[in-house]
Parts: sequence; structure tokens; C-alpha cells
Amino acid sequence: MNISLKPLETFRGEFSTRNSDAAILRFPFPFPEDAYMYGVNIEPHVRGGPSAAFNAVFDIDEHYIGECHDRALTLIDDPARCQVLPHMMAAEWDTLELLMESLSTDYPELFQLAKNGNAWRWVNHPLGIDQAFTFGRPDTLPYPPFEYITRQVQGDFTLQDQRNGNLYMDGGMVTSQADWSLNFDLGMSFQEWHGPVPLAHELGVFDRALQYLLRLQLGKPVRRLNWTLTVNPRLDTSPENYPLWGPDKATVTPENVGAKMCLRVELQTLTRLPRSNAILFGIRGYLIRLEELVRVQKFAKRTHRVLRGLHPEIADYKGMARYRQTIIDYLAPFDDGAVLSSGTAPEQASL
Repeated sequence: MNISLKPLETFRGEFSTRNSDAAILRFPFPFPEDAYMYGVNIEPHVRGGPSAAFNAVFDIDEHYIGECHDRALTLIDDPARCQVLPHMMAAEWDTLELLMESLSTDYPELFQLAKNGNAWRWVNHPLGIDQAFTFGRPDTLPYPPFEYITRQVQGDFTLQDQRNGNLYMDGGMVTSQADWSLNFDLGMSFQEWHGPVPLAHELGVFDRALQYLLRLQLGKPVRRLNWTLTVNPRLDTSPENYPLWGPDKATVTPENVGAKMCLRVELQTLTRLPRSNAILFGIRGYLIRLEELVRVQKFAKRTHRVLRGLHPEIADYKGMARYRQTIIDYLAPFDDGAVLSSGTAPEQASL
């Protein structure tokens, strides 16, 4: 899988990150229909689909170097963004093995893994890492195994321990979240950490999702898409750093909404781990400015229709209530009312 990696970009400060034409066309668009309501919307995580983001077990794209650098900066300021409870050590090694094997298989030009019994060697060319270590011995790595490997992968990860007929968030690497806190949610049950989501509980969405996930089988990962809106292409919109990004909300105007407002989509994957029986929850985030999004005609029209008809409580939860109309007005000229096919594929080969 050939990838052209961009040099270091910033997801804070001057926000130098931009999406290439290829990145816009592969963006995992979240709206298969002209209206949106919460649903379980879980499907098998198999290779292929409407976006090239589905072609690998864990997607690596052109923003890899910048996103890993941003994670490192966040961890320097707040090491508590990565925490794993002591009883989850088997899940830490499960995660390291899964990520190393997946990345070296899908991107052999970027990553290599060599094994000789428990003597392993990991090479990460983009980040300049060449690490020999002993699998199962944390003291042979510069960080605990979960932190070591998740520092080198785009997106956030949490570890769900399954016990007592429930799932508990007992670990995570969370530096690019959409306004939630690992430090607050650590140790919570499935229902507790989803507590703030409006309407979905009344619809029984999370009860059905939990029952599905408790039956998740080894070797049969699943995925779903989630979305929200973010001012500026900022990865870290955590409650801990609200003073840094909260004031951005007051800066959106009709003149700059296309450049400042981003659709943030999460490709969420859930994988049963072999030794620990835990579930690895991957939250791979993608950011696209509205001025980039509207270059794909189907994306522009459908986003306009979804946001125009969105339930007010969902609009508020998605963080867009104060500038929803500004966004709708910006998108309206790109929507001619034509009937759109169902699905999320861009349906154009170039921009």
C-alpha cells in the first residue's frame, strides 16, 4: 500500500495541516442517507468499501508524522492521557502484537517486524525507530507496551475489560478525543461512559450495542463511523484543555466558516484480543475543513441536508448549536436538490 507521507504538520497553533486531493477523496464520509439519527451501525471490519480508509486493519495516511508528533506534545503536557490499570498487562501485549503485525503487513515499506521466539525487532521508518526487545518483558521497552506502540499509530485507543456481563474502560491512549476524558472515564462501565449521549438511551441503541459487543469473536473485528464538528483542525479537544480550544467557538463567522469549521469523523474499530479476552477499541479520527469537503459534490449536498434536518438535541451534543445556521447557509449554495444515491462513496474520481 503506497502512501505519500507529508512532512511535519501542526494540529494546533497555526494549524498548518491540509488535506491533499487524495485525502479528500478517501475521507470516510459518515452519512449514507440525507437524514441522520443514532443507530448501532456496526459492520464487519473487512478490507475494502467506499473509502480507502477501510483497506487496512489500522489506517495510516498522509498525516501520520504530524499526528504522532501532536500526540507526543500532548503526552509531555499531560502524561495521564495514557493510563492502563494494572490487571490489563496481558491486553497491553495483545495490543502491541496486533498493531505491529497489522502495520508491518499492510505497510511493509514503512514498518517491519522480525520475530525469533520472544526476541522481537520493530522498525518504524517514518519515525526513525529501530527497537529490539523481548516480548513479555516491559523492561526491554522505553515505555509500557501499550503506550509504546500507540505512540506510533494514528488515532486513540481504549481497552475494554469484559467481566460481569459488561465492558469496563480499563485503559487507554487518548490524545485526540472529541470532548471526553480518559482520566474521568477510566474504570467506568459501558453504560456509564456513554451516559452523556442524548436520545440514544431512550432508543435502546447502547443496550443493543453492548449485547453485540459482548459476543464479539476473535478474528472478526467490527467497525462503525461516528462524527462531530470541530472549530479548526485541532486533534486535542479534551475537557482538560478546554481553555485552549473553547474560545475558538466564538471565532466562527459567515466569512471564515469554510476555512475554520471541520467535520470530524471517527472510524471506530473493535477487536477481540486473544490472551486477555479484552476488546481493543480504536478511534481513528479524520478532520476535513468544510471548504475541502464541498469539493466533493455528494459530500456537500448530503452534509447540508443532514445538518438542516438534525434533531436539536443531537445538534447541541455535536457541539454545533451556536453556529449551525452559519454552516447550513454556507453549504446551501452547493446543494441543487438533486436526488442522491444511498451510500458514502464520493462518486467522483478527481476534484
